[in-house]
Formats: sequence, C-alpha cells, structure tokens
Amino acid sequence: MRSVFKRSECLCASLIVGLVPEVFAEGFVEDSHANVQFRNYYFNDDYHEGANDRREWAQGFLLNLKSGFTPGAIGFALEGQGLAAIRLDSSPEHANTGLLPVNSDGHAASEFSSFGLTGKVKYKDVMFSQGTSELKIPVLVTNDGRVLPQTVTGSQVEYKGVEGLYIQAGHLEQEKLRNSSDNQDFTPTGYVGAEGADFDFAGGRYSLDKQLSVSYYYGEMKDFYSQAFFGLNHKLNIGSVSLTSDLRYFSSNKAGSAWAGNIDADMFSGLWTLGYGNHALGLGYQKVTGDTSLPYINGGSVYSFTNANVGKFVQANEHTTMLRYDYDFVGMGLPGLSFMARYYKAGGGEYKGRAASEWERDSALKYVVQSGTLKGLGIEYKGATFRTDYSANHDDNRFYLTYDLAIW
Repeated sequence: MRSVFKRSECLCASLIVGLVPEVFAEGFVEDSHANVQFRNYYFNDDYHEGANDRREWAQGFLLNLKSGFTPGAIGFALEGQGLAAIRLDSSPEHANTGLLPVNSDGHAASEFSSFGLTGKVKYKDVMFSQGTSELKIPVLVTNDGRVLPQTVTGSQVEYKGVEGLYIQAGHLEQEKLRNSSDNQDFTPTGYVGAEGADFDFAGGRYSLDKQLSVSYYYGEMKDFYSQAFFGLNHKLNIGSVSLTSDLRYFSSNKAGSAWAGNIDADMFSGLWTLGYGNHALGLGYQKVTGDTSLPYINGGSVYSFTNANVGKFVQANEHTTMLRYDYDFVGMGLPGLSFMARYYKAGGGEYKGRAASEWERDSALKYVVQSGTLKGLGIEYKGATFRTDYSANHDDNRFYLTYDLAIW
C-alpha cells in the first residue's frame, strides 16, 4: 500500500523548508502537535428482501498535523490531514457498505488514501483558512460514520471578537466522500445528473448567557437549493435535575437553475432531554412540510436528532417522534462505559408519489479504557433495526475499535 503518511511527511517537510525563516519563528513549531487515530470498523447490513447482506471490515489511519501560529500582528499556521484505509475483508457479493471504494469489477479496493492541507491566517479576532476541513454546521454536516471521514475543500473566515458571539462564512468548491480518494463537485443527495456546484454559507451563534443560545445559518448549493436555519438551545437546572431544549427550524427552496428539480421543504425539529445523575431521557418530535424532502449534500449527514444509524426521516410531510435513553455507568463504579437506546416512529411521509412510513430502533454500548497501557482504547457496538414500506429493511450491526496516539 502506498503510505499516505510518508507522502504527507515529505510534503510537510518541503513546506517547512520553503517557508524559512517564518516557519521556525517562535510559536509555529513550539505550539505544533501531531497525532494519529487508528480505526478498525466492521459493518454488517442484513437485508430482508432476498438481497445479499452487505458486510465489510477495514482498518483506517487518520494522521493530523497542526502547527502553532507565527508571532506578530498577523499569524500564519498550517494543518495537514492524511487519510488511509486498507481492506481486511470484503467480497463482490457483500460490498458497498460505504467503508471502501468499489471498482468497476465489483471488488472493493484493497486500499485508498488522500492528503489535505490547510493554511490559516489570523489577525486579531479574525481567522481566514484555505484548504481541507471537516465541517459540521447546521446547513452542511460532513459524515464521519465510516472508517474515514467525509471532507470539504474551500475557504472560510471566522470571527470571535465579541463575547458570546461566533460568526463564520465560507465558499466551498468540492467534497470528498468517506469512501473515496477524489474530490468532486457538490450535489444534493439522491441526484444522479451530471451537473455539480459550489457551496456558500454564512451564519453564527450567540450565547445570551450560560443557559441560552441562538443561532442562524444560510447555505446555498449554486443552481440546486438554498437553506436557512434557525436554532435555539436552552438548559434549565432545578436542583439535581436538568431540562435541555434544542429547537431547530429549516427552510429550503430551489436556487438558480434548480438542476435537481423543485425544492420546497420546511422542517421543525425539537429535542427535550431530562437529565438526572447518570441518566438522560430524551423526547423528540420532527415535522417536514412542503412538496419535497429536506435537501442535504451528497454523502452528508442531517443536522437533526433523526440522523439515525440507518434512516434520516426527512421525507416530504413526514412527522417523527423519538424516545431516547442514555446511561453513564460511572454511577455503578464503571467509568468509561456508556449505553444508549432510542426508538423512532414516523408516518405521513411521501416518497415518489406514494405514502411512506418507517421506524427504527438503535442501541449502542461503548467502553473507553481509562488507565494503563491501553488507556484511550475505545470499543463500541452499534445495532439498528430499520423497517419501512418504501425502501429496504435493515438489521444493522457495527463494531468499532479506536485508538488515538500522540506523536508529539
């Protein structure tokens, strides 16, 4: 396998040499750090309509290199991200889990890798960046649910000059899917045409106090769709009990040439979570209104509590309720062990002109080693049962082993 790490080291070394003496100024090297995350993922999606189940096993490596900022009124910094994965088990009959690219002959690639570089410039409370990133804002959420994350490339600017206020904006040119080495233009999920586009966004959040914050974002995929987001988050503490309210509203419309056709979808999403000690009980309700489903980027996630293991519950006019329970076993003397269970029930939806309903049951059990030689090793199981009357049913099982290693 071609080592992405060796290529990234050579590239970073070349950049450092080329930027002397600024690179070796105080702060750039002293505040730098690097780490590599190891991810071992096994996925098994079992279908119930006679189709072969999808199952694959892969090992991922995520190298992150970050410098500090050079001193002075204007500071410069560099970041590098090397991503690589190797196939441990796959066959043409059971490929397409999203872990690995699939070749034209139906076989999953034995390995794939990529490298992304980001330059940053900071002046007072403003920072400009150009390059590769993982972005998680309400109107664009990159997906990190497989062995390697989805990334985007473009320019961004951030401002933090007012206490409690954070503002950001950006122009993104391309995305790289989680099972790909190549960048491509943005398209909406489900779109099969030849056209692609850039993605622009602007927005931010403001914390009125420690309990209440509001947010607004606007995003537009040129000639496809536009989307506005309004959010409110509030936490109420009454003695040892807390109630967190997370309210989100999306308004989506077609933009420009509308290559994907009409877009008309508003969505309200609310999650209320009651916390007591090591227990948390959540109740969620979501409603989509309009002629189409909620749009989002190809391969991406949805900024909603309904972004479940299998389903997303964003079909036209669909309404969804969710019940969730979390428990931290530190209360039983087992720090590092946690459990989650949730249930979704949706109805009233429309998919390609017919009624659509679905439900999903998810669970997760995770343990992170707290001390000793293996401190930081994460072991997790996720299971899902998904049933629908407009798509394929799933029984989904996933096993994860993760470990972060600091290089310096």
